[in-house]
Amino acid sequence: MTTTSISNLLDKALASRLTLFDSSHESAFRLFNGFTEGHPDLVIDIYGRTLVIHNYADDPAQNEETINEVKKHIQAALTWLQSGILKTRHSESQEDKRGKLIFGTEIDHKIKEHGVWYAINLTLNRDSSLYLDTRNLRKWIIENLKDKSVLNTFAYTGSFGVAALAGGASRVVQIDLSRDFLNIAKTSYTLNGFPIQKGNFIARDFFEQVSNLKRTNTTFDCVIIDPPFFSTTSKGKVDQEKESARLINKVRPLINDSGYLIAINNALYASGQEYMQTLEALCKDGYLKIKELIPVPEDFIGYPALSTEILQGGERGYPETRTGNPITDPAPFNHSTKIAILEVKRK
Repeated sequence: MTTTSISNLLDKALASRLTLFDSSHESAFRLFNGFTEGHPDLVIDIYGRTLVIHNYADDPAQNEETINEVKKHIQAALTWLQSGILKTRHSESQEDKRGKLIFGTEIDHKIKEHGVWYAINLTLNRDSSLYLDTRNLRKWIIENLKDKSVLNTFAYTGSFGVAALAGGASRVVQIDLSRDFLNIAKTSYTLNGFPIQKGNFIARDFFEQVSNLKRTNTTFDCVIIDPPFFSTTSKGKVDQEKESARLINKVRPLINDSGYLIAINNALYASGQEYMQTLEALCKDGYLKIKELIPVPEDFIGYPALSTEILQGGERGYPETRTGNPITDPAPFNHSTKIAILEVKRK
């Protein structure tokens, strides 16, 4: 791909996302998704005033010229950027995978979304410590879990739990195998003035902790399950492509009557229809019901033709940026990150 064509793609991406740029530059969103917007080896995110470029090329060196053009083009367009990081997915270096500074000195350590602060560590690991595809779910959590007790499993950096507390949840328990990730959640609590209760941050294997909660008859009004695509520990296996129902059934006994189960499946090769069939099978006994599906934000995917936004005084049309088709059809979801809110009924 020539540098001219990547510049044209970036101009369309920038134009389509104009309303996402806040005046204080504290927000986070996907600026360009090359997988769906014309350059499959490249993804670009904004976190505050920090640019994060993801190089997905099998041979990273082949993308160097394009990345240099991207850096120059976006710096010229977004003069307020203070730093940029390059994450090289297929590098042999762990440091390159986590991200290297390519311009500037000050990397952002927090962003604001829906009025809530989230701590971030953009070079902690291969990801950027806050997933942008679940922004709409955090909004749903803020709006729907007031006075509810919440268990956030596979919590990562705890953003769903932070959103729950911001919405007035009565108690939030965060479980993740990594203490480092949970420490970022604690920083988010501090940023928002939420009290930190040590017992609500549990660095432990999911299977072990769920068993402990069952033994003590501990239940919650909402359980969130957002497991990795695949992982194995001595206590159990996570396989989102083949065994998502098993994980959901693990947490069902922990949910109070009329409570919620928030189930997320990010398996790229599991179609939306396949996942819906799994959920519908779980609902056949009458004790689970699909309440709603939460879409992934359009900026994360790219904008289709005829996308519009309702603004004061009328509608604003977006430039079409989305090209091609996904590997598997996500319908009735809009992305391979498939998010479902289930209502729970207990005997």
